[in-house]
Amino acid sequence: MPFSLISLMVCVFGITTGEFVIAGILPDVASDLAVSIPEAGLLVTAYAIGMIFGGPPLTALTARYPRRPLILVLLVITVIGNIASAYAPTYELLFAARIITALVTSTLFANAIVIAVSTASAGKEASTVSKLVFGMNLAMVLGAPLGTFIGHQFGWRATFLAVAIVCALGLVLAAKFVPAVANAGGSATAELTVFRNRNVQLAILVTAVANAGLLMVFTYFSPLLTDVTGFAAGTVASMLLVYGVGAAVGNFAGGWLADRALMPSQIALLSLLTVALVGMWAASGSAIITGVMVFVVGALGFSVIPGMQARVMSTASGAPTLAIAVNASAYQLAAAFAGWLGGRVIDGPGLKSVYLVAAGVTVAGILVSLFAWHRDRVDVGSAEEVSMSQSNSGGT
Repeated sequence: MPFSLISLMVCVFGITTGEFVIAGILPDVASDLAVSIPEAGLLVTAYAIGMIFGGPPLTALTARYPRRPLILVLLVITVIGNIASAYAPTYELLFAARIITALVTSTLFANAIVIAVSTASAGKEASTVSKLVFGMNLAMVLGAPLGTFIGHQFGWRATFLAVAIVCALGLVLAAKFVPAVANAGGSATAELTVFRNRNVQLAILVTAVANAGLLMVFTYFSPLLTDVTGFAAGTVASMLLVYGVGAAVGNFAGGWLADRALMPSQIALLSLLTVALVGMWAASGSAIITGVMVFVVGALGFSVIPGMQARVMSTASGAPTLAIAVNASAYQLAAAFAGWLGGRVIDGPGLKSVYLVAAGVTVAGILVSLFAWHRDRVDVGSAEEVSMSQSNSGGT
């Protein structure tokens, strides 16, 4: 693996850990800043809102800037944002620091993906994305638990300082090893025209719809395990680790499959995920089977992500960075919708039904994927007819 890709993985690990780690230190933050747990929970919402509404405009506005200097500036902002979070004397200032950090996250992630793919061999785009996304897997498996441990041992402010140090390390590595990659973007208005392409719209819609089911289960992961299956509360962290390991395995396998057959593998993997979610519902009374299915669902859920990112880039070749940033916002919207819908399911048919509703939402993702694949084949057929017609005209 080239040092440039390793450097970008460290950057992704740092910014993603900064996003996830707040959940583990939320009670400590609330206690220290004299706010309620729900108020402290708004820090998570603030970060998501910053990514949703900040990422696409910032990416469009920076479309003309060279990618390498741009990501270095964005990394400096993440370092400053996390240091500001660590030393924020009030809840309001911490809230502001979180939003500022979130504003650059999508743009940084999108540019990292474009740089990584631009250095990949032909036909290896999805597997290259999977290696970069492994930084996100590590943030889930290692970064968030480690940050929580640091917070409990040395105080929650030390957690943000640790994240700042990791981001600073990523900054140093990126400055040394990441190559200069031209940014072919035009004005913000010109960049936005890419979204007139129906295939780009469908690619982003697939991300939003197909991931919502898994995100619903993940949002209510703890009560599903404790209240439905009967796991002890202390084992939830271990199950999260199992899920994270499955996600890492699935990420690499999905990238390999997407390089060979992007849309067929995506549809097949989403179909298997649907079956796995129904299986979790059926076997939710068994701790052993549920434990195995946690790994399986994590693997299948993350196996589709490299292919989704690669498809967005291939359909939005005129403005891939902006499309990836919007795609990240779509994922955040899916998470917000998943949390809301899961809550309605719990208030209605009950907690266990979350599995079935999540499976139904995943089926909707399969249908959108099938439609997108159908359009691909129609477009290819039309292009071949035009080519044959031009060839015949030339021969005549």
